[in-house]
Amino acid sequence: MLTFLLVPLYTDVLAVGVYGKVSIIFSWFAIFNVILAYGMETTFFRFFNKEDDKSKVIGTSTISILFTSLIIFVLAFLFKEQIAVITDIKEEHIKLVVWILLLDALVIIPFAWLRATEKPMKYAVIKIANVVINIGLNIFFLLWLVKLAKPNSTLDGIYKLDFEINYILIATLIASGITLVLMLPFYSKVKYTFDSILWKKMLRYAFPILIAGLAYAINETFDRILLDRLSVSVDPEKEIGMYSACYKLALFMTLFATAYRLGIEPYFFSHAKEDNPQRNYARILEYFVVFGSVILLSVVVFADLIKSLIILDEAFWEAMWVVPIILIASFCLGIYHNLSVWYKITDKTKFGAYISVFGAVITLVLNYVLIPIIGYKGSAIATLAAYGSMMLLSYYYGRKYYPIPYNIKKIVLYLTISIAFSLISFYGYRENYYLGGTLLMILVGIIWMLERKEIKRLLKR
Repeated sequence: MLTFLLVPLYTDVLAVGVYGKVSIIFSWFAIFNVILAYGMETTFFRFFNKEDDKSKVIGTSTISILFTSLIIFVLAFLFKEQIAVITDIKEEHIKLVVWILLLDALVIIPFAWLRATEKPMKYAVIKIANVVINIGLNIFFLLWLVKLAKPNSTLDGIYKLDFEINYILIATLIASGITLVLMLPFYSKVKYTFDSILWKKMLRYAFPILIAGLAYAINETFDRILLDRLSVSVDPEKEIGMYSACYKLALFMTLFATAYRLGIEPYFFSHAKEDNPQRNYARILEYFVVFGSVILLSVVVFADLIKSLIILDEAFWEAMWVVPIILIASFCLGIYHNLSVWYKITDKTKFGAYISVFGAVITLVLNYVLIPIIGYKGSAIATLAAYGSMMLLSYYYGRKYYPIPYNIKKIVLYLTISIAFSLISFYGYRENYYLGGTLLMILVGIIWMLERKEIKRLLKR
C-alpha cells in the first residue's frame, strides 16, 4: 500500500530516471528482507499452532531473529563498500538501507505473534501508522522542505539539492524506527527461553521457505535490476522508472491478494486438525478467484482513467502496455498462495522451494532473452510466465500429496472469461468504456448466476 500511495508523489516530483534508481534500491530491499526473515514468519505460525509450549516457540523464534539480524547488520556495515559495488547502489544509501533492514527484521516475530494470536486491530493500527508516517515524511522532505528552507531559516541547514533518494530512505528509516518502538512491549513480555532442538526443527521447516522467498523476490523485483544491466536503451534507468510506475497499477490486485493471504494463512494452520478442512480450503480459493476476476477486469477497463490519478507525469505512461500482463501475473500469484496450503500443512515446504526456484529460473532466463529484444515488455512477459507456471505446478503436486476438492470448472471459467475480456478490452478496444463496461457487467452477471446462493448466504451472515 505504501509504495502504491507514494506513486503520485514520486511521479510528480522525481525525474523518471531518479524514480528508476529508487526502484532498483527497493528491489534489493525485497531480496535482503527475505534473507533477514529466512522463513521464520511462516515457521512461527506452524509451530505456534503445533507445539503445546507456545512460550518456547515465541522465545526461540525471537532469540533466533535477534541474533541473526545483529550479525548480518554488523557484517553489512563492515562490507558496505563491496555491497555497494555488487548492487550498484551508492555507499551513502547502503548505510541507510542496512539500518532500515535491521529495524524491519526486529518486528518480524512481533507482527507474526499479533497475527497468530488474532489481534488484527493492533496489527492494522501499527501497520497503518507506519504508512502514514512514511507518507507524511516523504511529503515533508520532497514537497515542503524546499519551500520552508529559505535562506537564514532553521530548515535551511538540513535541505540539500539532489538529495531526493536520501530523503526517501530517511523517511523509511524513521517510520521503521517508530514501528519498532510501538512493538517494544512484545519484547518485555517474551520469556527468553531457547530450545536448540526446537530451533533445529524450525530451521529445517524454514529453509525451504527461505529459498522460496528468495525465488519470489527474484520473480517480483529482479527484473528492474536486470533491466538496468541488460537493456539496450540509451537510458535504462528511465526505462525502469516508466516500467516501475506502470507496474504499480497492478497493486490493486496485489493488495487484494496480500490482504487475503494475511487472513487465510493463520486460518489454514489453525483449522488443519478439523475434520475435512479441505472443503473450506476449496471454497476459500473459489471466493478468491471470483473477487480477483472482477478486480482484474475492472482495473484493466479503467486503467487509463486510473493512471491519470496515480501516475501524474505523462512521461511515465509509455509503459502502460504492461498493466494487463502484470495484473494477470499477480492474479496467478494470488491463486498460487491459496494453492500452497497443501505443502505448508503437510510440512512439505521443500516443494514450495522447488516450485519457486522453477519460477525464478523462468524469470531469469526469459528476462535475459527478452530484455535485449523488447525491453520492459519482456520483463512483464517473464513475470506472467513465472507465476503462471508456479500456479500450475502447485496445483499438480497438491492433487498428489493433499487432495483438495477445488471446483476447477468454475475456477477455469472465471479465469478464462476475465482474462479474455481484459485482453480484448485493453489491446483491442482500449479506452472504449462502453464496451469495457459491458464486458464487466457480463462477467458480474455470470458470477451472480452461478454464485447467487452463496452470495446471499454470506450476506445473511
